[in-house]
Amino acid sequence: MNLETLTSEVCKIAKEGGNFLAKERKSFNKERVEEKNAHDYVSYVDKETEKLLVDRLSQLLPDAGFITEEGTVEFEVKDYYWIIDPLDGTTNYIQDNAPYCVSIALATASEILIGVVYEICRNECFYAWRDGKAYLDGEQIHVSETDNINKAFIGLDLPYNDKDYKPLMNHLIDALYGKVSSIRINGSAAMSMCYVAAGRFDAWAEAYINPWDFMAGALIIKEAGGYVTDFTGSLSFFKGHHIIASNSLLHNFMESLIHPFRNQITGL
Repeated sequence: MNLETLTSEVCKIAKEGGNFLAKERKSFNKERVEEKNAHDYVSYVDKETEKLLVDRLSQLLPDAGFITEEGTVEFEVKDYYWIIDPLDGTTNYIQDNAPYCVSIALATASEILIGVVYEICRNECFYAWRDGKAYLDGEQIHVSETDNINKAFIGLDLPYNDKDYKPLMNHLIDALYGKVSSIRINGSAAMSMCYVAAGRFDAWAEAYINPWDFMAGALIIKEAGGYVTDFTGSLSFFKGHHIIASNSLLHNFMESLIHPFRNQITGL
């Protein structure tokens, strides 16, 4: 398996999905939006985009299985898995607010091989393959070198489990606001992770998210020189739902902020 060649093909497929989303956005009908859970939305474009991606990726690597957000294909035990979020940032998409993206990862049970995230609003494709560095539209990217928390630009996001996450989020805002350079909420975990990889964010954290939200971005950060763990500091983050991503220089700081709440979040 030539991962570089395969990644190039996955980028094309991600852009095809993104182009479909962009086209549909011009005539998007909010009346066709469904609420999966409280404030957790899915639209017909999520499902149709996922079907398109599954079809194209099945042709690219016929023996691979799928782990998808919208469940348009059944899970089967395989050696390799495509992990797909057809539209990360659905609420942004519904409201015509950037960013939103297509996220695709290829992984085994123990490692991530390929990560591709295509951001539709800015027409940016972030990608990486194992041991191959990280790239944005053909240019190598690297995490920031910020080591001073007073100068740090921090990303945070708001999961749908508001009652469970609110105590930690309030703590993070209280601890960071006025101390760091600034705080931003993107509304897309995949994009926030790519922003860490490209040095746009110095660190980021969120919980109650799923593999399709973070697997592609995690590899892109790693290949860009950054660091990704779960809230306990474990590198086995894709077994859980909580992520800290950073340029590595600020990782201990972020972990220390989360530490008082990590048992509540992780259930340990």
